[in-house]
Amino acid sequence: MTRAATVILAVAVWGSGLGRESLDLSGTAEVRGKSVADAVVWLDAPGAPRPAHPVEPVLDQTNLQFSPHVLAVQVGATVKFPNDDRVFHNVFSTHDATTFDLGLYPVGMVKEIPFNKPGLSRIFCSIHPQMAAYVMVLDTPYFAVSDSADHFVIRGVLTATYRYHAWRPGGPILNSQLDVGPATVLTVDWP
Repeated sequence: MTRAATVILAVAVWGSGLGRESLDLSGTAEVRGKSVADAVVWLDAPGAPRPAHPVEPVLDQTNLQFSPHVLAVQVGATVKFPNDDRVFHNVFSTHDATTFDLGLYPVGMVKEIPFNKPGLSRIFCSIHPQMAAYVMVLDTPYFAVSDSADHFVIRGVLTATYRYHAWRPGGPILNSQLDVGPATVLTVDWP
């Protein structure tokens, strides 16, 4: 059975003062006309500067779930794992990009892990097998994760030609090329 997914990027322009336009790429993610939350979309940008004030990444534990289900971070980011649940947890990843085991820790405690290698890490709790999440580690500052309404925004992208990628839980990584300009629209179809 073939599944189709669509990611559409619309571009809003704002001045960057760098001689090239800086764009916000906003879009939606769909599979066969249905919304897709937690899709990660990113642009390859070798040498692009890190954000001056990056958002501190957090993968919370509450109500026996990880929140968010999918977290995207730039290589070198340290992710906080607070236990805001009512029980102990043991967060770990034993395969993929970053491997770790935080050990058993109680409510109110926060542990941290640096993610220094690009790729996907699957995150679990050894006590609660229903708990699962993903951390996608990217070597670019240009990325976003679609929200529950299937929307995302990649901020501050300079006009240029990029190789883009898209991934969603249960789907393959897609790769293609994108010319980013004032009227850019991108459609990505997952097979």
